[in-house]
Amino acid sequence: MTRTVLESATKTVVIGFDEPFCVIGERINPTGRKKLAAELEMDDFSTVEKDALEQVACGAMVLDVNSGAVFTNKMAEDPRYADNNFVEPMLMKALIEKVQALVDVPLCIDSSVPGALENGLETANGRPLLNSVTGEEERLETILPLVKKYNVPVVAISNDDTGISEDPDVRFAVAKKIVERAADFGIPAHDIVVDPLVMPIGAMATAGQQVFALVRRLRDELGVNTTCGASNISFGLPNRHGINAAFLPMAIGAGMTSAIMNPVRSVEMEAVNAANFLMNHDPNGGKWINFARVLDAVKEGATFPDAAKAAQASGGGRGGRRGGRRRAG
Repeated sequence: MTRTVLESATKTVVIGFDEPFCVIGERINPTGRKKLAAELEMDDFSTVEKDALEQVACGAMVLDVNSGAVFTNKMAEDPRYADNNFVEPMLMKALIEKVQALVDVPLCIDSSVPGALENGLETANGRPLLNSVTGEEERLETILPLVKKYNVPVVAISNDDTGISEDPDVRFAVAKKIVERAADFGIPAHDIVVDPLVMPIGAMATAGQQVFALVRRLRDELGVNTTCGASNISFGLPNRHGINAAFLPMAIGAGMTSAIMNPVRSVEMEAVNAANFLMNHDPNGGKWINFARVLDAVKEGATFPDAAKAAQASGGGRGGRRGGRRRAG
């Protein structure tokens, strides 16, 4: 079975077909979050710290750390801040240092800036997931050497120089190309986690069917693990969390092994925990029973993060396997 191994300083998370679904917390991301971006511009990491603690308490097994902030005020004072290649490397280092000081889960280092990715790789403990490489030639030649140098797994996004295709066969071909090019660098398929790109169901009626079929092909034909931005499926629609909660178990049933998602939403985490139980990835239902206790506390008036923190403090939270330092490439 394909096993993608992620590590923090002391914990190991395995993404795999026979493993529990890997929840990658999405909230440490200033894109579209003006308040968070403004805080980061003032060197205020209070929301980042809150998000890190809450996401882990609510069930995130990995935390995505995205450095895509725009510092408008600093830009007016210093033109260098208009360049993401200047802003993101130093911000990524600071974000990872703050997060690692609070929680001990593996990280997903998320940026479009190569310098930020390398700074993240140098700062992160253990064996993080690198997010991301695409099928674009320049990106392949820039990112795959980093993946090899640091011996880390990478998210492979199924778009290339022609953009994002609505044709699932084209997106599969791009994924296959990335896996093959990675092999040329000595990077094994089990260290490639493919994002087949989830289209919004509101714009494309077959978006769900497409991604389920793609995930099956990626598993059966390429033998790779998969991930996605889960909330993309519901973009622009009302009651988005209900759609996401239906999508996740269906994707898991099709073979998807991880998702970048919001673990602080109880309805989506309920769907993931139930799917793990139904897929026989929760022996004897122990985690489902613990999660049910959290939901009981929510019904009695607690917030989901507070109830989850209380359960974690009492020993009912998710644990990780013991991990270690990054292995040399």
